[in-house]
Amino acid sequence: MSTEKFDCCIVVDDDEDILLAARLLMRQLFAEVRVTPSPQEALDWMGERRADVILLDANFARGATDGSEGFRWLGRILERDAQASVVLITAHGGVQTAVQAMKQGATDFVSKPWANDKLLSVVRSAAALSRSRRQSDGVSPAPASGSETPLLGSSPAMARVLSLIEKAGPTDANVLILGENGTGKELVARELHRHSRRAGKIMLSVDLGAVAENLFDSELFGHVKGAFTDARADRVGRLQAAEGGTLFLDEVGNLPLHLQPKLLTALEQRKVTPVGANAPVPIDVRVISATNLPPDQLGQESRFRQDLLYRLNTVEIELPPLRERREDIPLLLDHYLRLYAARYERPAPVLPDAVRDALVAHDWPGNVRALRHAAERAIILADGATLALKDFPLPKAASAPYVQAAAVAEPAPADLNLDRAERQLIERALHKHGYNISNAAAELGLTRGSLYRRMEKHGL
Repeated sequence: MSTEKFDCCIVVDDDEDILLAARLLMRQLFAEVRVTPSPQEALDWMGERRADVILLDANFARGATDGSEGFRWLGRILERDAQASVVLITAHGGVQTAVQAMKQGATDFVSKPWANDKLLSVVRSAAALSRSRRQSDGVSPAPASGSETPLLGSSPAMARVLSLIEKAGPTDANVLILGENGTGKELVARELHRHSRRAGKIMLSVDLGAVAENLFDSELFGHVKGAFTDARADRVGRLQAAEGGTLFLDEVGNLPLHLQPKLLTALEQRKVTPVGANAPVPIDVRVISATNLPPDQLGQESRFRQDLLYRLNTVEIELPPLRERREDIPLLLDHYLRLYAARYERPAPVLPDAVRDALVAHDWPGNVRALRHAAERAIILADGATLALKDFPLPKAASAPYVQAAAVAEPAPADLNLDRAERQLIERALHKHGYNISNAAAELGLTRGSLYRRMEKHGL
């Protein structure tokens, strides 16, 4: 694992607990992490120290929820350093706030409470983007830090995946990675980059499912100063920012059909035209894409343009779900149990054979991500070093779709405790949707932030 880190991250939030949590987490990516409740102090620091990423709270005044303060400080930060990557953080997130923040120059947006893996991924990409922008201005960037999670598995299914990585990695061929949520598609993309001739250059990730449609052109192709309201400076788009390196297009299957021709044209011509610019800019990037759409849906012209698909899948790598490589589960369990025992300063875990066998027999609908979550939870909640099955709450597999079950009257549950019922309902939704937070939140009628808060409340 690479030990190289980005230089500096600044975290601005009025909640001391958030500052502490962010400082501990960001140490994995940055050589220096500065935290402050004062936006003005952060601005002063920027005069003496160039930051790769600024994590900025959207609201500071008591009771404020509209994000106006965060937007004001966002503008001042970008006036100080137009190439800085600012990630807005808020407990009152919504699509409109996110769109407004990114219109005004924010690189990305996360809601509190956050999922650590998601925040690390967002910040890593934001830092890489900032470095790439500075490189285009003549400032040499340091290499990005490597992934802290290895691609583990010795099963025949994983052996095939690793063989494809070894063969395709050194080429410039575009690769499409298929697989269910939580199977490790981004890890495969990072391994492909590590094996490539571009390994010393940037790998930049873009979650196409999270890019608002009206910001698509600006985010991917960039814009020039004055191209639209709040375009205070030229901004390099993601395609140009990945120059010489690898661009990872995550959730490419979620890209709306009417936007797909724009991506296809850029990839075919190897050029982008920033919003408001008169001339195209050549690009040299290798494209790796990923989607959780099954192949039959991806092959539907009404869902995904086939000419774009052919452009993306010169090589196709399909990641197997965990239930199809059960022999890898003990290896993964041992790795994550040791990882979290060390992180939380707990004794080395002991996993009895009977518990291990039960975990191997489980279907793991959320795949490796769900297993990792279960391992972390077990380490936190276990009474001692020896783990029991009760430390790994495994929801029972649904025997029929909920829409069918809804037609059958069910007896009232024996346990009518509201807190426990809410927890069980959330667990069922997470299980049903393979631990996809967005889909589970939608079915529960909650926002992502609200679901995260309830998950934190119930220790999920």
